[in-house]
Amino acid sequence: MSMDVKEYKCPECGGALEWNSSLQKLKCPYCDSVFSMEEFEGPEASESSADDFEGDGAVTQVEMSSDAENLNWESSENVFNAQETAGMKVYSCQSCGAEIVADETLGATTCPYCGNNIVMTGQFAGDLRPDYIIPFKLDKEAAKAKLREHVRSQKYVPKVFQDENHIDEIKGMYVPFWLFDATCHVDQTYNCTRVRTWMTGEMQYTRTAHYKVRREGTMKFAHVPVDASKTMPDDLMESLEPYNFQDAVPFKTGYLAGYLADKYDVKAEDCIAKADSRIQKTATGAFRDSVTGYSSVNQAAQRLSFQEGKTSYALYPVWILNTSWNGEKYLFAMNGQTGKFIGNLPLDQKAWTKSWILMGAVIAIVLYAIMWFMA
Repeated sequence: MSMDVKEYKCPECGGALEWNSSLQKLKCPYCDSVFSMEEFEGPEASESSADDFEGDGAVTQVEMSSDAENLNWESSENVFNAQETAGMKVYSCQSCGAEIVADETLGATTCPYCGNNIVMTGQFAGDLRPDYIIPFKLDKEAAKAKLREHVRSQKYVPKVFQDENHIDEIKGMYVPFWLFDATCHVDQTYNCTRVRTWMTGEMQYTRTAHYKVRREGTMKFAHVPVDASKTMPDDLMESLEPYNFQDAVPFKTGYLAGYLADKYDVKAEDCIAKADSRIQKTATGAFRDSVTGYSSVNQAAQRLSFQEGKTSYALYPVWILNTSWNGEKYLFAMNGQTGKFIGNLPLDQKAWTKSWILMGAVIAIVLYAIMWFMA
């Protein structure tokens, strides 16, 4: 029995198609033919939706903290089918352990995280299939321009960060995320004061009134992201936020053409505490901000409850540059949707010292000239 294999080959010349972020279509780099995703796969309904879970009505309540880990979170269990994985391979970095998914036509390349060579380890199969993907909106040239701008904005940057051939090493990668949906009920009580001071003749009077203020309500959260890659630093990914989920589309393997994709290695249940913390911080902060007009506001009690929990799996676009200098590794990243750029540049100590010595010499000459004319 034969099995159809899904391929993204150009119908005109047979070349491997790539996702073009500017055109938002598949494009052949050999004959410049352009095709929409639907021409290859046709319309496809998402197998999961953020709105298809009604919940069981069970609510967990605790004092002063939430207990979202005990909520019965519904998660996606879609898996790749044989057609989708036929042309995909897994590449592993022997240095940092990162596992990268890419098209089987990928040649020799380096790990986007640590810069070491990566090797093919086998066929890709068995993993969960993403529910959503945000396709790249910005191409490699935009990422290189942002990196140049970032380098130019800093003084005393080592030459290695300014070399054009080094900038060319930037890679496009889809980073895995777990997305959390939940309804959060908040009940908070505050001890507040209102202080009024006035003068009567030479006497100053102060009146302090005490109030107990309560705020209660419900907030709905959708697509709260938590990085699902151990290799990608969490603080780096959080700094690249926010991503606009309105650009997300149901996942299709065609969007991976021409890019790398990191395999998730953190389970959804291991990310619940992080999502819980983000939801709790946002919800309690929003209710606290509604308590205004008082001289002081101190939280006295808090009760949070979660319900209608749902998780989904998504891939978000990131441009990555990894480099080393003086034995230290530096990782730069750009949001492939918005263009937000993150990365710390090192200080070239020799250039910095030389600059200060030169400046000191100039100042000494100027002071000597002033003293000479005053003599």
